[in-house]
Amino acid sequence: MADSPDVIVIGGGPAGSASATLLARQGWRVRLFERERFPREHVGESLLPASLPILEQLGVLAAVEGAGFTKKLGATMVWGTDSEPWSWYFSETNRTHPHSYQVWRPTFDKLLLDNARSVGVDVREGSRVSDVDLSDPAKPSVQVASEDSIVTHTARFLVDASGQTGLVGPARNLRSYDSDFQNLAVYAYYDGADHLAAPDDGNIFIESYVDGWIWVIPLAGGRSSVGAVVDSELGQRGIAEGDLETFLDAQIAQAPRVRDLLAAGTRSDGPHVIRDWSYVSSELAAENFVIAGDAACFVDPLFSSGVHLALSSGVLAAAYVTTALRRPEMIEPAGRVYGELYLQQYHHFRELARLFYAANRSVDSYFWEARQITDDEAASPREAFIRAVAGQPPQGYERVVLDRGDTPAAFAKGVQALESARAARAEAWVAALTRDPTAAAILSAIPHAAAGARVERKPVFEDGEFVWGESIVTGNRPEGSPVSALVSRVFSLADGTRSVGAIIEALSDDTASEQAARIAQATLSTLRILYVDGAIEGMTDALATP
Repeated sequence: MADSPDVIVIGGGPAGSASATLLARQGWRVRLFERERFPREHVGESLLPASLPILEQLGVLAAVEGAGFTKKLGATMVWGTDSEPWSWYFSETNRTHPHSYQVWRPTFDKLLLDNARSVGVDVREGSRVSDVDLSDPAKPSVQVASEDSIVTHTARFLVDASGQTGLVGPARNLRSYDSDFQNLAVYAYYDGADHLAAPDDGNIFIESYVDGWIWVIPLAGGRSSVGAVVDSELGQRGIAEGDLETFLDAQIAQAPRVRDLLAAGTRSDGPHVIRDWSYVSSELAAENFVIAGDAACFVDPLFSSGVHLALSSGVLAAAYVTTALRRPEMIEPAGRVYGELYLQQYHHFRELARLFYAANRSVDSYFWEARQITDDEAASPREAFIRAVAGQPPQGYERVVLDRGDTPAAFAKGVQALESARAARAEAWVAALTRDPTAAAILSAIPHAAAGARVERKPVFEDGEFVWGESIVTGNRPEGSPVSALVSRVFSLADGTRSVGAIIEALSDDTASEQAARIAQATLSTLRILYVDGAIEGMTDALATP
């Protein structure tokens, strides 16, 4: 077709709008098909602070801030070992963005879609994609049904952001459902319900009870989103014995604090049900498509991660498509890195949810016992989560569960061991400089790569696309951490044959004398980071107290 776009995006939710916006900014002709007409209803109102920088990147943060959404300072819970409500706040761990928002999704999603339209995306609402054909690597096509016709559209690349229904994933049998999260949610909206007292009146409130947990999200205009999460089998059986209204009322009756908040309110919409939502796709990117947002994976809603994962994957998907169209030779490695980066975030939230479920002892029942993590579990994703938690700036949730929950002993020990090792290395470095500001002991050390640590050449995310770069892969960071040329060079020179002083001399060759001091300082800073993170060894004896 003469008017064929470069990229077709399926779905106008956060993932689709984000990817389409950034692709259009890169100069690609983008056509987006959305089956509904916005504004349309959608559950999932609670945003994380980590989403705000992405909204700013998209150019829509000011509109979100001015939309009158409820400001969210944190969360209040009945969870862990305490049967009384407790709160934590984003400001405790995030100075840049100490709040987020509880958004009304019909308005929020329309802001994102209108923003995509404003940068040149050809947005076609009321257009349902009924079929996808990926057989031609250079020309994927979709069948689009509108009000009065069915038309085939082709493009050079396809972004599947079609939500939980999905198109590419189910068609190619890519999805696997998560046996650890066989839950079901029944949710509704209430008008006139009470909110928590300030400063928690904008917080999401979560109350655990015998059969599961309930969320209450305060929205603007006196509306609240309320949902009960229960075991899928129990939920389906309970709904079959009565109806959704009776079932949801029965769950609310078991949660006294939620019941009190809703006492003055009236149900204005719903209930609705979501079944078996936790899944992940085995393939996220190929030569002519990429899957983003809920179409790729979805994890338990405990941490309100859905919108953030959608926005983040939209950014990464746009980078992958741009890379594939500009540099086809990078399709395979860039697609692999896209999957790694997206699934790294997915697994972090998944393991965090597992840990939270396991640590709840506010009530005892089959639901909570069935979700315990045993001490002998050592699955790779869980080990990766321990590495992610230990020694990293706290995000909020994980620290709360360590403090408030009945954390599995093996997990707590794993976190403590890694954090203790990092702290000891950091303290030893500072102590050595305190004893001798000339850093003589450090300069005499002969560092070498830790076991399994290496530099890999791989695509890295940079300026809206993937470019060739270098990452340091370690046991603590098996997915790799992109590094600058200086860090890569320092790591390669730390081969067990050179002292730190010799490494600085090697880096200072052919350098103006006025630059030498800065190179020396940068090299020492780099070595400190690599040592504290466990990427290099060979420093301990030199740093030890005489």
